[in-house]
Amino acid sequence: MICKLVDHISISRQCELLGISRSAYYYDSVKDYDEDNLLKRKIDEKYPFYGSRRILGELKALGRDTGRYKARRLMREMGIEVIYQLL
Repeated sequence: MICKLVDHISISRQCELLGISRSAYYYDSVKDYDEDNLLKRKIDEKYPFYGSRRILGELKALGRDTGRYKARRLMREMGIEVIYQLL
């Protein structure tokens, strides 16, 4: 909706008219959702019953460089919980 080619209305004024901040106009998301979706798919297909530490080891063996807390977050987003072995 904001046109850079308009000379008589600045980008600041266009943002003001639309009710958005200039920072929102210039914002470029850095989150890579494709990578998260790929990791979620791998976790769900191969390791739905593992814990975050074991998933981390398996993902690193596959060449995916990620952290344990990211593995925990992805598990939580997917609703996956650890299945504990009864003794």
